[in-house]
Amino acid sequence: MVPKIKITSMAVAKPLCSVSCLLLSSSLVFVVSLLFFFSNSLTSDQNPRISLDTYQTGINVFVAELPRSLNYGLLDKYWSSSPDSRIPSDPDHPTRKTNSSKPEKYPPYPENPLIKQYSAEYWIMGDLETPPEKRTGSFAKRVFSESEADVVFVPFFATLSAEMELGNGKGSSFRKKSGNEDYQRQRQVLDFLRNTQAWKRSGGRDHVFVLTDPVAMWHVRQEIALSILLVVDFGGWFRQDSKSFNGTSLPERIEHTQVSVIKDVIVPYTHLLPRLDLSQNKRRHSLLYFKGAKHRHRGGLIREKLWDLLVDEHGIVMEEGFPNATGREQSIRGMRNSEFCLHPAGDTPTSCRLFDAIQSLCIPVIVSDNIELPFEGMIDYSEFSVFVSVSDALRPKWLANHLRNFSERDKETFRSRMAKGQSVFVYDNGKANGIGPIQHDGAVNHIWKKVQQKVPMVKEAVFRERRKPAGTSVPLRCQCI
Repeated sequence: MVPKIKITSMAVAKPLCSVSCLLLSSSLVFVVSLLFFFSNSLTSDQNPRISLDTYQTGINVFVAELPRSLNYGLLDKYWSSSPDSRIPSDPDHPTRKTNSSKPEKYPPYPENPLIKQYSAEYWIMGDLETPPEKRTGSFAKRVFSESEADVVFVPFFATLSAEMELGNGKGSSFRKKSGNEDYQRQRQVLDFLRNTQAWKRSGGRDHVFVLTDPVAMWHVRQEIALSILLVVDFGGWFRQDSKSFNGTSLPERIEHTQVSVIKDVIVPYTHLLPRLDLSQNKRRHSLLYFKGAKHRHRGGLIREKLWDLLVDEHGIVMEEGFPNATGREQSIRGMRNSEFCLHPAGDTPTSCRLFDAIQSLCIPVIVSDNIELPFEGMIDYSEFSVFVSVSDALRPKWLANHLRNFSERDKETFRSRMAKGQSVFVYDNGKANGIGPIQHDGAVNHIWKKVQQKVPMVKEAVFRERRKPAGTSVPLRCQCI
């Protein structure tokens, strides 16, 4: 049987005093006070289910005053630049606004799939830039004084900066600093922040960086290692030990020197395929679907082995090609026509393919022993996804037989539960410039709720650092769970 879904709000039930408690009290004052509380509880809380907002009224966010050239100004630069050299046809190129006499205050984000999948930075910033009267559904409360803030948001479009450098054909020199415009922008951000009082008070621990691209802020990661990082996974952060890494399994020990689930937040990729409502779901004819590159230059050995095992299996469709840069319509048809969608590790443990599957109501089959997923603790992925160990997946015939054992009722239940959580992974607010009310139950609010969970631990670290006597040091300790 498939367990019942749990998309929890982590709310705490509000205590109500029982009648027996009142009768047993010997103190008249105590009885009166309890009756007063009981009366107020009944009149003020008609709904016995207490929402998350009852106890978490929001998080106070101060936006660091970076120059516009490091966020929306980068979009101006993008829209006036040449097509992306990495894809056959840049979808933005035919509509570039090269004749505009005055740049828009809030330009649209690229449709280029290599960039759009990392657009969390744009939607988070757009929410914070929205006029206060339109932000009534936003969990983040923007404040304009550092002293009132729980966290400081760094409005650097780090992913766009990195992807523009790569898209200009400079991939071979990306890791070099000389002549690297992305590095120059990274350096500008850090030099600015280090001179602010907010950074000096916390050492950057309460600063929030959006680093959804695995190569974002590549050159200064060590300098922001103590900050709160919004990342899609940890796959791009560790350098494997070549002596202990044999290509088939991870080394026994990975040192978490820069990222940790304790201080950082895993966020979703931006899905690139349109949402399918449960009412529009039709009969699915394929068992399992995968579209992507068979060969990956990092970490793709498992994918290659899976491909060879599954490509000739009846009911399984394995299509070569980057699913979201080319053949978008083919990807839509493939996901909507399949019961399950394969999600193997590639360059990193996860990809936007997982969130495209969720929006397509295609049950994710996750083959990755080391994946981190967004909003865990709020969402139980096992209730609408199938998790398979690498060792099982690589056994001949095992995966296909395992998936065929799910009944029609099981699959319907998976899809029904998935449909309830689709909005959690949506950033887009429907506005071309990103400015406007966000979805109350969407990705942006869930991100800030996860950030709020980190604030007490961040404050503890700041206070610990502040009370150290001069000339002493407290070693960094692994905080891995």
